[in-house]
Amino acid sequence: MGTQETHSTDPVPTTPAGREALAAILARPAATLVALDFDGTLAPIVENPEDARAHPDALPALTALAPKVAAVAVITGRPAEVAVRNGGFAGARGLDHLTVLGHYGAERWEARTQEITAPAPHPGVAAVGAELPAVLESAGGWQGVRVEEKGGRAVAVHTRRATDPLAAFEALREPLAALAARHGLIVEPGRYVLELRPPGMDKGVALLDHVRATGAGTVLYAGDDLGDLPAFAAVEKLRQDGIPGLLVCSGSTEVTELATRADLVVDGPTGVVRLLRDLAGQLG
Repeated sequence: MGTQETHSTDPVPTTPAGREALAAILARPAATLVALDFDGTLAPIVENPEDARAHPDALPALTALAPKVAAVAVITGRPAEVAVRNGGFAGARGLDHLTVLGHYGAERWEARTQEITAPAPHPGVAAVGAELPAVLESAGGWQGVRVEEKGGRAVAVHTRRATDPLAAFEALREPLAALAARHGLIVEPGRYVLELRPPGMDKGVALLDHVRATGAGTVLYAGDDLGDLPAFAAVEKLRQDGIPGLLVCSGSTEVTELATRADLVVDGPTGVVRLLRDLAGQLG
């Protein structure tokens, strides 16, 4: 199953706060941070996460926009190395100010150094990985459910390829939450995925930290999934502090929560790429 995209929407933000933020971006691009999720936002959702690759026009759009703004960040639950590889970011001209914040900000890759920095893995992740097969079997042994190891920093359970993806997702919520709690982890739900990972970091924390690090005075954040809600909340907090923020939803029929809080809903990764390209064109 690929990305389920919505029909085209007007590229003008539908909220006063969104229109104010867009005007600020166009007026002060050198003070703007553009932050983006990866899967479902820059890359279409695919059945096998290992096959996910950035939209073919994503890299050209980013390389056109990045030199005109203060910074660009990709904030993802994936390992930073995987996002860099699947996005084609390493060595790309024009992306000197790109930062990839992997594992919800626990890992950091800088385009200028081509290096990844990260703390030691949480011991609970390995313990969960060891117990997970038995927990899945006792919860029904759903056919088609697959486990993704995320570099020792998280474990994701995907139900998209199960016979009944939604039923498998709901049946596994409680046992996976109990397993995570036993080892000091939390469960992050997403689009037919339940990710067990350490607490303390989410996309909102990562975004706020990066805003402070870059000194950005305006923010654009684009995402598609439940894991992006903390980043949306962070932008809303920044607005209260006087920093304009534009919330963009990479729309799909699978997750609607972001669309109700977004200033602008676009047609999945294709719409996100078009927005980035249009912004680059308006900035001259």
